[in-house]
Amino acid sequence: QVQLVESGGGLVQAGGSLRLSCAASGRTVSNYAMGWFRQAPGKERELVAAISWNGGSTYYADSAKGRFTISRDNAKNTVYLQMNSLQSEDTAVYYCAADRSSYNANGHSYDYWGQGTQVTVSS
Repeated sequence: QVQLVESGGGLVQAGGSLRLSCAASGRTVSNYAMGWFRQAPGKERELVAAISWNGGSTYYADSAKGRFTISRDNAKNTVYLQMNSLQSEDTAVYYCAADRSSYNANGHSYDYWGQGTQVTVSS
């Protein structure tokens, strides 16, 4: 079983930056696909970014392209989401997820989920 714990969320002004971290425990996720999702109030959960097991492939939602960067450190069993130029529309709960496949950019059938971390962007 894999446990995922997100951290790094908080309140930031528009134009600012945050770096989210997702620490995995229970077993290594070095051969798992990882993704960052978000869910804003009244909206469906959406895939923001995904990364393959070795970091060789990445996916970004259109809303994240050019502003967000997903990365991973398999030695630390941790995945990151660097978010720059944050806007009020980025306000949401951000979730980390792991999929037992090597890469998953379709947003479906992720196997393990964290509890989420709140990101609030004030304008």
